[in-house]
Amino acid sequence: MSTITWNDGRSIQLTGGDTAQCENLKAGQLYAVFLYNASGEDQKIPVSVNIGNGHPPKTVNVPGTTGNNGLAALALISGNDTQTANVSIVSHQSGAKIDAWIGSVGMPTNTSGIENMQLPFNGELQQFNKRARYYAVPESRWYQLTLNSPQTQFISVQFSENHAKVFINNPVGDPSNIIVPTGTVAEGSSYEVVKPQGQPQTITYQGQGNGQQKVWMNADSQQNSSDSTIVAQYI
Repeated sequence: MSTITWNDGRSIQLTGGDTAQCENLKAGQLYAVFLYNASGEDQKIPVSVNIGNGHPPKTVNVPGTTGNNGLAALALISGNDTQTANVSIVSHQSGAKIDAWIGSVGMPTNTSGIENMQLPFNGELQQFNKRARYYAVPESRWYQLTLNSPQTQFISVQFSENHAKVFINNPVGDPSNIIVPTGTVAEGSSYEVVKPQGQPQTITYQGQGNGQQKVWMNADSQQNSSDSTIVAQYI
């Protein structure tokens, strides 16, 4: 059992009784804590996310998996609510292991263990693997983003400063089971869930650059990221 200093949002592993504490959240930014079940057992692991006395802790049930091939669960946190977040596994969870990192336009600042790459806006397909983080500052013009995956419930997240879009290709079930807002974070105002229109394997999104950085991160397993791609181009 230990307390991990997590101010850089890097990729870490938590076991039963561990707490990771980040004291570096900034006002005006929306963050997602990415939580993967790394125990190799097909049972959920409850993880407590505590953002301070003003808001009750939230429990995130990270899906069970064998072979470390499960979906991430996401805890969404606003820097307007808190500078500090504690992520914990209760001590009685014998054998529990969680891989975790923090995503936003500025996190993680330590990208060790993360594939951190600039997203080219040239219309060329880029592989969208587990642990992939793409970043770009789109020019002040219209662009089109296309996400394609043959995998069921393929999830990825686009961050802007204080807002996120959660993309779900081939959706099944209720995404609220694995997308848990904390504090004042609310669907509609803080984030939105985007699903395909028509072809379930493809999501096409049009946006306009405004001089601000955007970040795209994969929230799926390595197995489910097979043949998944992201492509951006100006239109």
